[in-house]
Amino acid sequence: MLYGGKRIGRRAVVLGVFGSALWFCVGGLVMASPAQAASGACPGRLVSSLPFSTGEVRVYKSRTQACAMTVANRPGQRRHMSVSIQPRGGVPVRDSGQFTRYAGPVAVGAINRCVYVKGSVGAGSVDSGWILC
Repeated sequence: MLYGGKRIGRRAVVLGVFGSALWFCVGGLVMASPAQAASGACPGRLVSSLPFSTGEVRVYKSRTQACAMTVANRPGQRRHMSVSIQPRGGVPVRDSGQFTRYAGPVAVGAINRCVYVKGSVGAGSVDSGWILC
């Protein structure tokens, strides 16, 4: 077969077609559904809500992971927000920046592990201590 003026073998064509099909299948699994992407929600069930003066940190737990997001009390105005979750014995995963509604979600593997969660909106902040133990 000719491709771009070069002769390529049948095996290369089959591998190219197979690779493209695999890319599309895996890409569909990795990408979030539109509803999940639009809401910014964490997977799992809500297990803790940590309120503070300017917002709250919501902590979710699924079978294999813990997830957190900081939500502002008054969405709309762009301001500094952050969220951090750290499994015991692991490194924290953070999201921070200038947001209008929420920071996160951030998730860590937490099968039988405690997590430490922090969040802030503007001048208000909260931290959980070790939870989900």
